[in-house]
Amino acid sequence: MNKDTYKVIGLMSGSSLDGLDVAYCEFTHTEAGWKYAITAAETVEYSDYWEDQLKNAHTLSGEELSILNVEYGLLLGQEVWRFMSRHSVVPDFISSHGHTVFHKPAHKMSLQIGSGQHLAVECGLTTVTDFRNKDLALGGQGAPLVPIGDKLLFDKFEFCLNLGGIANISSDDENGHRIAFDICPANFALNHVARQLGKSYDENGDIAATGKLNTDLMGKLDALDYYALPYPKSIANEWIRTTVLPLIDSIDCPAEDKLHTLCVHMGKQVGKAIGDNPLNKVLITGGGAFNRFLIMQIAINTQSGIIVADPLTVNFKEALVFAFLGVLRMRNETNCLATVTGADKDSSCGVVYMP
Repeated sequence: MNKDTYKVIGLMSGSSLDGLDVAYCEFTHTEAGWKYAITAAETVEYSDYWEDQLKNAHTLSGEELSILNVEYGLLLGQEVWRFMSRHSVVPDFISSHGHTVFHKPAHKMSLQIGSGQHLAVECGLTTVTDFRNKDLALGGQGAPLVPIGDKLLFDKFEFCLNLGGIANISSDDENGHRIAFDICPANFALNHVARQLGKSYDENGDIAATGKLNTDLMGKLDALDYYALPYPKSIANEWIRTTVLPLIDSIDCPAEDKLHTLCVHMGKQVGKAIGDNPLNKVLITGGGAFNRFLIMQIAINTQSGIIVADPLTVNFKEALVFAFLGVLRMRNETNCLATVTGADKDSSCGVVYMP
């Protein structure tokens, strides 16, 4: 499917479980490079049932998880159909990240549920999904995947920082090769603490701003083994769940102080990743971009220019990029970079399912 213009619905479900991002995107290939537009987008909030199912998917038996994979694929197909009806759009195909249950690069394995075949049949459209496992088979981390989109769609910025469930960053090295890595836990950890206050998240970082720094928690967070690992590296949800969250819970202090300390910690780690070149521009997206206290902590730790993207891009950049990964896969072009993941070679990842 090599042509100049593509209309694609991108689907993204992140570790923060704030809903399913659905974005209808148009991509045009020109002599100057790729151009994009998000012409319709929305976040479909998960019901209590689905939030519980996805949150606890890692505890299921093999049979139960296989059934959930099918059921979630059907749900995605139904949501695509409803989205198409609401917005009167018909894409060329669907490109779905799925929802990550396990990510274990050491075992060359990553599982995103949301059966591509069931999704395709349910909505009646060709579907591209399973973007990680080919890179893992080639010896890579299977993550991050967004940097190819950063490089080809957001090339005016030296750094692209995404503050989702996990904070990750990408940039070009001195040779023009794209590099990227997960920096630290972000909304996954913040939302965990916010829920202890009866909130799904800390709106604008207002609660964190009222807290105080807990030096015990700060020291333990800064001492996490992950920060000493060499690049390339990526953070698994399971590691946050089994290592970081218990560490946070072990500290006896108010939730406000935990949120404050987490934001200070994240600002410090992000600042290290960005550096201090005042000529560099950093584009920030992801739900954490709305956390004013977190953004302030990042700005304190770097002299580079901090630019928070427009709300549409903040909310739907990952869905946009996964739509774009699908375009590159349908063109059989590279959409996963070895310089980013550590794989043996660049590859065109994703499995295509026909309805």
